[in-house]
Amino acid sequence: MATDEASPAAAAAAERIRVVGAWAGSLEVELGGWTVPMLRAEVARRAGGVEPDRINLIFGGRVLKDDPPASLQQAGLKGNAKVLSTLLAPDRGKAIAAQAAAAAAEEEHNNRLVRLWNAAEALCQRHTDGSFHEEDFNLDLEDQSGQKVMFGSVDDLKAVKMALMLHQKAKTFIKRDMHKEALDVLAMAEEAFSLCDPKLIERVDNVPMLQLDIVWCYFVLRDVSRLEVAGTRLERARSGFERSHGKDSARFRLLQAGRHADLAIYVRLELLEGVVAYHNGNTVKARESLTSAQAKYMQLQVPDEAISILMSMGYGARAAKRALKMTGYDIQSSVDLLCEEREKKIRRVQEDMEMQKEIMEQKKYGKTPMNKAVNMQKLKGLVAIGFEKKLAAEALRINENDADKALDLLTDPEQNCILQHKIMSKAKRLSRGSGSGSSSSRAAAATTASGVNNSQAPVDTSANVPDGSAMEESHVLPVINEEAANNVEAVNDDETVNHEEEDMSEESAEGEEEANPPPVRDVAMENELAHEMTGDALDDYDIDVSNEGQAISEYLSLLDSAA
Repeated sequence: MATDEASPAAAAAAERIRVVGAWAGSLEVELGGWTVPMLRAEVARRAGGVEPDRINLIFGGRVLKDDPPASLQQAGLKGNAKVLSTLLAPDRGKAIAAQAAAAAAEEEHNNRLVRLWNAAEALCQRHTDGSFHEEDFNLDLEDQSGQKVMFGSVDDLKAVKMALMLHQKAKTFIKRDMHKEALDVLAMAEEAFSLCDPKLIERVDNVPMLQLDIVWCYFVLRDVSRLEVAGTRLERARSGFERSHGKDSARFRLLQAGRHADLAIYVRLELLEGVVAYHNGNTVKARESLTSAQAKYMQLQVPDEAISILMSMGYGARAAKRALKMTGYDIQSSVDLLCEEREKKIRRVQEDMEMQKEIMEQKKYGKTPMNKAVNMQKLKGLVAIGFEKKLAAEALRINENDADKALDLLTDPEQNCILQHKIMSKAKRLSRGSGSGSSSSRAAAATTASGVNNSQAPVDTSANVPDGSAMEESHVLPVINEEAANNVEAVNDDETVNHEEEDMSEESAEGEEEANPPPVRDVAMENELAHEMTGDALDDYDIDVSNEGQAISEYLSLLDSAA
């Protein structure tokens, strides 16, 4: 009876077995609890971290199998048993296939980054230098109040737009937990920012936000090897925030009507500063930064009751939570913020509709010889002094938006006559269907002929004249149009001359397009970039800090353990 009771105890006790071969040594195992896969994994780890499936175990002249999963005792092993371990050669075919797949994935990733850069560059180029719009939207810079921002040269404006577009794409990757991909795009955004005049961008907080996002990706990827670089980037971020937000965010609070929209930014910044200090051995600095980050984190914990109050007013949960976090849980201030945001959205929709109408009108006038769109501001200036809109647009188009040359053409009776005849000829050719094979720019230019005949009658343009100095100019147009009408009748008597002029006009337009062909577009990538631009000025500050809160607790615990 005593023997029967001792038997289970002996089975559960640790026994020593000897392993020789790929790894040699002794192991203490529970023969009744350990399985063959467990023994294989332990031998693989001790053999240098090789894959367990490369370890072959032999005992008593037979190979130990994993299936069915049996204990070592059931496999016949006893105390002081001797097991031979051999290292199998890796599957060469699988290794080659894995390497090829990795190389293909890397090449595809690199090609995508190149496409991303080229698409961003092309979009910003078209929407900065006045190129002809291929789409029905425009890229503008706005401040936090929604006002349009214009600063620096055309190259500076293009670089800033490009950097912000790439930064927004990287933020999308971060939200999808694709931090490695985000790092590559953030590096491109940083390069685009470097192309801009530093004195211009030091007044905005986009660059320090970029530095902060880069270090956040380091942290999420647990890339401790970049700690030194991370510390430098965080210093740049803090100094950049102080320049743009003011000391203790005083300027930012003033612009935001006393709100704390930037609180989440500083939670992340101070967390990362504490993490870098901890890994560099500066525990005092680490505790100081982490404690400050924790205090700000607690301020961002919104009570459910406050959210319920705003939701009962008809606001969404996410919008209510965001407003409460940015106003310190003040209900009235949150309502004011939500009302301001709603008004901004309504105003933005109206502005977008007006912009789309203007772009569609702009497309009707066609491209200049250098593939630029007709400058609508200069067109409005010519219309304001009494010139017919379509005629003025054509004068700007053929003169590459040079307002002085367009004005000289419009005030020259002979040139004005030729221009009107050209527009009318294109309209007739389009109505006959002979221009079906023409390019899009010529077709768009031909549509500008509608309503030209109405300009032949005298027009009272005094309502459009800003002062008396332009009155003489406004009276020239009806006289010129009268001469043009007479000349058109004379030319129509000679159909051969008319056809020759049409052919010459068509050949001239074809020559202009052949000399300056539009660049090839990556439409798919351009649309992907454009659709991710939210236009929400507070989106950068609306950060879910739940991950930051967990990290703060984790590192404070590490500091307590070290103490």
